[in-house]
Amino acid sequence: MILITGASRGIGKFLMQKFSEKGEQVQGTYFSTSPGESHMDVFSKVDISNYSEVSEWVNRVCGPNEKIILLNCAGGNYNATAHKADIKKWTEVIGINLTGTFNVIKSVLPLMREKGFGRIINFSSIVAQKGIPGTSAYAASKAGLWGLTKSIAAENARKGITINNLNLGYFDIGMITEVPQEMLAFIKKEIPTGELGNPDNIFNAVNFLIESDYINGTSINMNAGLY
Repeated sequence: MILITGASRGIGKFLMQKFSEKGEQVQGTYFSTSPGESHMDVFSKVDISNYSEVSEWVNRVCGPNEKIILLNCAGGNYNATAHKADIKKWTEVIGINLTGTFNVIKSVLPLMREKGFGRIINFSSIVAQKGIPGTSAYAASKAGLWGLTKSIAAENARKGITINNLNLGYFDIGMITEVPQEMLAFIKKEIPTGELGNPDNIFNAVNFLIESDYINGTSINMNAGLY
């Protein structure tokens, strides 16, 4: 069973489609963007910042004997320089990207530990590695995933569970579509290849981590040499 949060748009939607085409059993969450009525059998509306909603979803869609793979794709963003930031909006980003990710991990860990198998893949960002004005909330939330991952890896490695991060650069999918063309041109100039990444690279990396049992507690940079 592959669980994908934030599966109705961006990278989550892309991975949902790829694994469905591969014949995998997949369940996804959405919140603000509906996947459409024709897909509701594999989607659930879940606010991942609410632990009770997350726990109910996990217990409903996961059978007791299933091997679980969790892809934490759900995320939110808020752009503002720190001295002008709205505290409520800033905190909401942390609540989704960091606390929300933890809520889902906490909900699946008992099932993974009982089964003696689990794969957890979080999606971090180059924004947390390369200072970009206006992104303090997003950068802080994504940087927090690194410490979270290392701690959970150490706690669960003997139970056949791995947890890793993919630190994504700029791919031709997801939030990049909201970037103004002038800024997009600047970003491309900074990338050594001069191009945005093909999302298939993300799918390949996810499959690699699913199949690997000795890569644990680490972060893999996927940014074409930008950092």
